[in-house]
Parts: sequence; C-alpha cells; structure tokens
Amino acid sequence: MYDYDLLVIGSGPGGQKAAIAAAKLGKRVAIAERRDMMGGVCVNTGTIPSKTLREAVLYLTGFAQREMYGASYRVKSEITIADLLARTQHVVGREVEIIRNQLLRNHVDILGGTAHFEDPHTVTVSGAERGDHSTVTAEYVVIATGTRPARPPEVEFDDDEYHVVDSDAVLHLHRVPTSMVVVGAGVIGIEYASMFAALGTKVTVVEKRPNMLDFCDPEVVESLKFHLRDQGVSFRFGEEVARVENTAKGTITSLASGKKIPADMVMYSAGRQGVTDELALDKANLTADKRGRIAVDQHYRTEVEHIYAVGDVIGFPALAATSMDQGRLAAYHAFGEPARELHGLQPIGIYTVPEISYCGRTEAELTETATPYEVGISRYRELARGAIVGDSYGMLKLLVSTEDRTLLGVHVFGTNATDLVHIGQAIMGCGGTVDYLVDTVLNYPTLSEAYKVAALDVTNKIRALEAYR
Repeated sequence: MYDYDLLVIGSGPGGQKAAIAAAKLGKRVAIAERRDMMGGVCVNTGTIPSKTLREAVLYLTGFAQREMYGASYRVKSEITIADLLARTQHVVGREVEIIRNQLLRNHVDILGGTAHFEDPHTVTVSGAERGDHSTVTAEYVVIATGTRPARPPEVEFDDDEYHVVDSDAVLHLHRVPTSMVVVGAGVIGIEYASMFAALGTKVTVVEKRPNMLDFCDPEVVESLKFHLRDQGVSFRFGEEVARVENTAKGTITSLASGKKIPADMVMYSAGRQGVTDELALDKANLTADKRGRIAVDQHYRTEVEHIYAVGDVIGFPALAATSMDQGRLAAYHAFGEPARELHGLQPIGIYTVPEISYCGRTEAELTETATPYEVGISRYRELARGAIVGDSYGMLKLLVSTEDRTLLGVHVFGTNATDLVHIGQAIMGCGGTVDYLVDTVLNYPTLSEAYKVAALDVTNKIRALEAYR
C-alpha cells in the first residue's frame, strides 16, 4: 500500500494541474515543492513576473500613449526599479496564495522541500532546516520540475553587483541600467530587450545566428526589428561573444569579430536547463539529456512505466499554457481516464513590446509543402480602435487556402496580439472558412475587426484570381 496514489514533484503549471486533475478523480495526491517556490518558475521567476514587469513598463513609460501625446510622454518621469517591482511582487504574492488555496481546497498534501528519488516508488523531500525531511511512497509520480536559465561555464556571472546576469537575476536589479547588452535573441532575450528599450535603456542584442525568432512569420519579425530599432536597439547578428570584462564602471563585451561593446550590464539568455540534477534520477532508473530534459512518449510517460514528466522539463514547446494540459493529460493517462490529446493548433505568444502571436502555419511552411494559399492583411491604422489605443503599427495576417478557403494560419503583431490570436485559433479548430469572418458581425470599435478587414482583403484576392480563370 502506497502513501499516495500520485506524487507530483514541482508546483508549476504542469505539476499543479496534474495534482488537481488526480484529486478530482478521487485519488490521494501530494505535491513536493521548495517552500519559497510555490507556483514554480512560472509564478516566481518566469512568466508571471516578467509579464507583470512588462505591464508596469508599459504603464509607467506611457508607451502606448506616445502615438497620441508625443514621444516625451511619461506617466512618471523618473522610473525606479522599486516602481517596477512593486507591481510584480504584488501579483506574484497573489498568485502563490491562489495556487496554495487551490491545492488545499482539493485536498492535495503539500510537502515543503527539495525532492529526490530513493527508488522508483519512493521519494524523500528535504526542507531547509536540519531534520526537516519526509520520505513517502507513491504508485505514480509526475516530474514537473521546470527549467532554470542555462549558465555557460565560460561566463562569470556576478549575482552581487548585477553586472553580468541571467533572466532570473533581472528581477532583482538595484536600478534601471542606462545601457545593456543582451546575449541571445531568443524569446526571453528579445522580450527583456524590448522592455528595457521602452524604459529608455540603450540595448544591444548579440546573436550568433543570422536572424532571430526563425519560427515566426518573417514579415512580423521584420516589423518587430523595425520598431525595436526605432527605440534605439542595435542588433549584432552572426556575432559571438568572446569574453565579458567587468570594470569599475560596468562591462566591456568583446565579440569574436573584434568589436567591443561597453554597457552597464550584460544579460545572458542562452537557453534553459532542466532542473533534474538534484532528483537522483538514476535511483528511479531514469536519465536526462545534457540539457537536463527527460524524454517521454505521447502520453507523457517516461522510460519507467509509472513515472510521467510534463512541462518545460520535457522540452518543446515549453509554454505555461501547454504545460497545464500536459499535466492534466498525464494524470488522466496514469489512472486510465479517457482523454483527448492536445490539439495541434497551439498558439505561440511572445510578449515583446509590441506583442507577437500566431497559430497555425507560416508562409514558409506552406510554400515548402506546396500548399496553395493567399494572404489577407489588416493594419491597425485602418481601424478606429487602433487610433483610440494609439497603435498605428499593428497588423493581422490571415493565410487562407485557395482550394477550400479554410484558415491555415493567423499571425498578429501589435496591441493585444496574444488575445486576438484565439479568434483565429477557434475558427481553425472548428474547420471554419474565411467566409465566416466575412459574413459575421464583430463589435465596433474593436481590434477584432482586423479579422473582418483581413478576411475581405483575402477574399477579394481570391475572387480576382478566379476572374482570370
């Protein structure tokens, strides 16, 4: 007889939903988490604080209103780190309490401490105090430990002076830097680069690849680069960092090409590392790859039949939204509950300033598969709501099949992009066509009208094509 039917290691989006899903099935469930990390990386150092920080930046800088009131408009002339973090700390504290309440309300036992395996069914959870540990057994285990920023061994991070930092340390800065080098033009690097640029920091992005965000629509990425350059961001593509030198006044970043970039601060965004090094995976007959990730099958089961893994620790897509459903599905599969697999239409949201979001396929993917399509575009400057919110640069792009008029992809750039994308996602998920958007009535004035304008644009192009046949 095991102590629990399910033990979940990690309380992030995946772990939390796995625990609650099992509890709803009437199972005895426990969740192991470090006492200062309830909610996991998502709530404490990742998604929630970074997006709250972004909201604080947008509000205090008056960024969204500059189109109307001029480039010098600000809600607060001198913005301090305390101003930015006050909102972040409030939201994080609230989220932690909500998650703790949800777990307790569903009768999930919370084991405070760091977990490691003793054998495939036995886990010890060790707290910070001497003697503060407990050993429990479980029929099933879900690993949802998430990731941490990868720290290259050749980089000297200084967590005291905050001259060379990773994305976690950004949330503990003492002041807003006047200049900054961001190493890595991935999602996290570009999100922070855009936030600090909005604050007035002179930002230089160094990326060894020839471009950034290759998985996004190239037209949207070019629009983002244009607006970031307009905010003073410099890009150094195809460049590698040779070394970073700490000086009394800041840092000097030397590139392999010989260029030197002085800056107050350097932020490394060199990918993420799975938090599996303290789990003693070998005692559970498990292994992780060199990035700390655990391999799973389509049901999120590891190579050990009763142990599952979900969330960032299993790799792509490493999104809070998908992690939630992975946790729920893992619990259902473990206990034989009927479950549908994750739908293939998963939206991607990038919280840069301005936002990017898309769902479905890109033009490059459609071209590669020789899929006939046409493009419909709407620009926010054509919409009354665009003028009201002060967004003249936003755009929405629809990719539509010329054979059956179904939506193949939706790409949005600008205000509320991560919300707007769900309209297109719903239509695609239901197998709808562009004709639905042409024939339906949308609230006026809204940014959602962009769908109607883009739909009319693409249907006019398809009509012109048919007229030549």
